[in-house]
Amino acid sequence: MQKKVFYIELLRVVAAIAVIAIHVLGPYRYIAGEIPQSDWLSAIGINGASRWAVPVFIMITGALMLSDTRPFSPSYFVKRRVMKVFVPFVVWSVFYAILAAISLQNVNWSETVQRLTQFPVKETYYHLGFFYYFLPLYLLIPVLRPLVKREAPDMFNTVLALWLGLCVARLMGVDLGFVEELVLFGGYLLLGYALHRREVPFGLLLFLGVLALVATEYTAISQSVAKGAYTSVGWFSYKTINTVLIATMVFVLCKRWADNVSDKWQRRVTVVSRHSLGIYLIHPIFLWPLRESDVILGMAWLAIPVVTLVVFVLSYWTSAGLSKWRATAWLVP
Repeated sequence: MQKKVFYIELLRVVAAIAVIAIHVLGPYRYIAGEIPQSDWLSAIGINGASRWAVPVFIMITGALMLSDTRPFSPSYFVKRRVMKVFVPFVVWSVFYAILAAISLQNVNWSETVQRLTQFPVKETYYHLGFFYYFLPLYLLIPVLRPLVKREAPDMFNTVLALWLGLCVARLMGVDLGFVEELVLFGGYLLLGYALHRREVPFGLLLFLGVLALVATEYTAISQSVAKGAYTSVGWFSYKTINTVLIATMVFVLCKRWADNVSDKWQRRVTVVSRHSLGIYLIHPIFLWPLRESDVILGMAWLAIPVVTLVVFVLSYWTSAGLSKWRATAWLVP
């Protein structure tokens, strides 16, 4: 396997771990005063250090789909790309609507009905919100492919610079209205392609990423302490320039570090990477007992990473198991 391909596999794995961490720490954020402040601040800090995960998944999509040199086939694209994700999303949405009705005390089927009724516009479970802004991005692929193939770097750079400017404006509180998610998330497709295809100033991007991470952590933590309640004042958004810089740093770090990974570990990471979407879809099942029993583990700085890794492994095993049978393999594409 070529290193330039392997780093994509590596990115999928680390991004999947980071997403699980965000969901593991979720309950900690909103119980300030009920747990030791060190645990509360640890959760906020880990959250800030993980916000790059969702943007990286979108950047991977841009890197691969916009680099595809084959003639664009609408039928192939819909069948093998869009529907491959959309159909499992629908089925898992129904599954989680049912799971949402089940608690340790009783079963409330009206909750399932309500969530399924709202399904066209609202996720049935917290992690499925990702698909509501990810799936529409497929509409941009046929539009952006001619842009990257025109061999007009000035135009490409201008579009990318305009997008970065909008991300700066979003951090400053500017609302772009109904096109915000499509435009700001869509820009990550171009960014992923640019970082994948071009030589980039590694040292500069690393410096800017670290600076953005420090600023993000400091602002969110200091503002939360001052308010006495969790607040990110916009710095934990996926659509702001600080998150763009952090995601860029992670992307180029994995691209650079992939050269140092042994062939043995490349094979292992690649096997796990193939189940990254399955891991994403499955992992809340293993968090359900903790959330339903309101268990908040102490020593959050250690508990959150440990629970994250345990849930990651269990989700991988489950996804790998489902993939072995044709009847269920399509659920974990």
